Amino acid sequence: MTEPGTTAHASDNPVRDLPLHDLAGFTHRWVDADGVRLHAVEGGRPDGPAVVLLAGFPQTWWAWRKVMPGLADRFHVVAIDLPGQGHSERPDGSYDTHTVATYVHAAVRALGVPTYWLVAHDIGAWVAFSLALKYESRLHGLALLDAGIPGITLPDAVPTDPQAAWKTWHFVFHLVPDLPETLLTGREREYVGWFLGAKALAPGTFDDAETGHYAAALAADGGLPACLAYYRHAAASARKNHEALEQRHLTVPVLGISSSHGSIPDMAASLSPWADNVTGTVVPDAGHFIPDEHPDAVTAALSNFLNGSD
Repeated sequence: MTEPGTTAHASDNPVRDLPLHDLAGFTHRWVDADGVRLHAVEGGRPDGPAVVLLAGFPQTWWAWRKVMPGLADRFHVVAIDLPGQGHSERPDGSYDTHTVATYVHAAVRALGVPTYWLVAHDIGAWVAFSLALKYESRLHGLALLDAGIPGITLPDAVPTDPQAAWKTWHFVFHLVPDLPETLLTGREREYVGWFLGAKALAPGTFDDAETGHYAAALAADGGLPACLAYYRHAAASARKNHEALEQRHLTVPVLGISSSHGSIPDMAASLSPWADNVTGTVVPDAGHFIPDEHPDAVTAALSNFLNGSD
């Protein structure tokens, strides 16, 4: 492992115009994941149990920066940018979550991690659920934070009540061909700022620098159409999820982490029809971005889950 704050294999970075954020004790890595270069940030105990973290829209691995140090004293911690996200490559082709799960699992293997716990939020949780269906034998457990997973926890219809519609309206907007790119290109900061400000419960959860970082990642090298593609391929993700679930349900331990003011009121209840061993917890006084809003509570919940599973 290189010294904290340094970059390993920076020449492999496919998004070089986007500044890197360093986290003390962690190292940047780029790995070949079945032909797609994915960015990983790795630290903690090399000989400890592995925990893989996936973030969602409109964030990057940086969403976990307040949680990673608290896990690092016992675990081998790896945060991965999904394809199209952060400093990972923006490949052509499908962004259905089973396809993306193949890339993510390949990246974990390339890092020399044979088995691991998987922790994910938002779109990261979409990918993580599909990954668990495909590679359950490689997982010790699965923790999913506030996410409308296609075909699983996502409601079939977007509500029309204004008190609820603001939480999910973007699912339909992102599906529309071309129009989101026309309206959002050059306005990524305003769009990201709305998401972070509206969906976090406490005002000021995200400062200008964080908003700028996530907006720059969305604007860099095709990040916007790549991130929109997850929504545009959500129907395929849902279909493939249900095809897999017709064969079997998940048997690994699953933790659903909800928040008092999140998008999915009870992740555990929403996941329980599809998994045999589900527990849940609710983080109070939190909106959608739970790892940013209450990192200590998230770290504690994850530590209890991972230690118990271990």
